[in-house]
Amino acid sequence: MESSQLVAIISRLDAMTENENDEVQTRHFEKNGKEMGIVSFDPTTKTFTLEEVSDKQKFEFDNIDLVAIEVYDLLNE
Repeated sequence: MESSQLVAIISRLDAMTENENDEVQTRHFEKNGKEMGIVSFDPTTKTFTLEEVSDKQKFEFDNIDLVAIEVYDLLNE
């Protein structure tokens, strides 16, 4: 059985929230070596920002599940 892409995404996002310092954490998400999205987590506001690389659109989330679903959709377009 193939491992879940969604679990891997949530795991990476969760690691961002568990960091002890107050610096913004960033993760890059790629598909076949091509960068698709960049997620940042701001610990002071507890919000995630997803930037879609292809069109530079940015979306803000305060829920880890919602940003994970958006990243999953972005990687599977």
